[in-house]
Amino acid sequence: MNELLAISFQSASRIKAYQEQRLGDLLNYLNTHSAFYKKLFEENNIAIQKIKTIEDLVHIPPTEKEHLQLHNEQFICVPRNKIIEYTATSGTVGSPVTVALTENDLQRLAYNEYCSFVCANGTSEDVYQLMLTLDRQFMAGMAYYSGIRKLGAGVVRVGPGVPSLQWETIERLKPTAIVAVPSFIIKLIQYAEEHQIDVNKTSVKKAICIGENIRDEKLQPNILHQKIIDKWNIKLFSTYASTEMQTAFTECEAGRGGHLNPELLIVELLDESGQQVPYGEPGEVTITTLGVEGMPLLRYKTGDICIAYNEPCSCGRHTLRLSPVIGRKKQMIKYKGTTLFAPALFEIIHRIDAIKEYIVEVYSNEIGTDEVLLYIAPADSLEETQNKIKAYLQARLRVTPHIKYIDAETMQKMQFPDGVRKPVKFVDKRKTN
Repeated sequence: MNELLAISFQSASRIKAYQEQRLGDLLNYLNTHSAFYKKLFEENNIAIQKIKTIEDLVHIPPTEKEHLQLHNEQFICVPRNKIIEYTATSGTVGSPVTVALTENDLQRLAYNEYCSFVCANGTSEDVYQLMLTLDRQFMAGMAYYSGIRKLGAGVVRVGPGVPSLQWETIERLKPTAIVAVPSFIIKLIQYAEEHQIDVNKTSVKKAICIGENIRDEKLQPNILHQKIIDKWNIKLFSTYASTEMQTAFTECEAGRGGHLNPELLIVELLDESGQQVPYGEPGEVTITTLGVEGMPLLRYKTGDICIAYNEPCSCGRHTLRLSPVIGRKKQMIKYKGTTLFAPALFEIIHRIDAIKEYIVEVYSNEIGTDEVLLYIAPADSLEETQNKIKAYLQARLRVTPHIKYIDAETMQKMQFPDGVRKPVKFVDKRKTN
């Protein structure tokens, strides 16, 4: 597949022509092998031979998360004996969905991450320390490991958490890069400061940041990004991915949004009425997978709101680029006349040094409108600290959420309930979503 890497550096028109050729192959494959899509085409009188361009996709109804949850097995296009890996979504919004992969899908996944690491200046001379879950049906951990191997680089599988173990491994094995959640990198820095470790004298020169935003919608460094580089002189690369798309968007050196791998995915950004939004405007990321054998998706609405950019990038790629996730449709909060997305609220919380950890809980009050409760593990139990937190939140939000202070041990249990592989930061207890 390596020869396909060059497609990102070809003209936008050449990229589009290539994608439309692959789209025709996908439609024929789905019509033959997918029970869900064959029924969709029949019920909506869709003649797939008339869908020739990306613009023609508008004639096909989108696939929603609920379709995957209710009809999971109808999306699988291969017999059971061809499935060699079962992965699952994290269940961040709604119940988890099983995603089945064949050997070809695993090779595609490795190629995707190979492209991502190359985009983030990765070479075979690097050694990557993986600070993330590598089990529990987690596709991303497996993808990173496979991509690094395809790159020919070294890999150290340490797993999530435990700053002491991470630093002991860094000092012993001298990795050049880490793959980690940005808020955990902050914890690494705090541990280093407490134990007289000079982060800038270590071997680590870059970090592939997963799971959380390090830039805002204008592609400027956010507070998490700033807190890291203020203490640790490393290069940060932002990523965006989901299990369903089996593909990742990764920043290049320019830091101007995550690059699409166009040989693997077609992307539309849609407004509330299902129409494509202009470049530079927020829309729901809607994806069509290319080259997936086990469980391909057609016009799948991810629920993630992003902004797409198409101007040429200084790295030489001519691919579409995506901003960090501005919000998730199901995590939009309407609180006392103010509309909030969870990432924007997280960004405000991250600016408060007195807050060590947090969970945002949204629930319905007696009249059916949204209420916000913040569980906060503060730096100390002083009343002065609590007053500062409350005043800052009120100033930035213009409304004051309910606050409940809890200790670090209780917070740990709430963020990592049984079976959860990444910290819970948002809990939705509303009666209707």
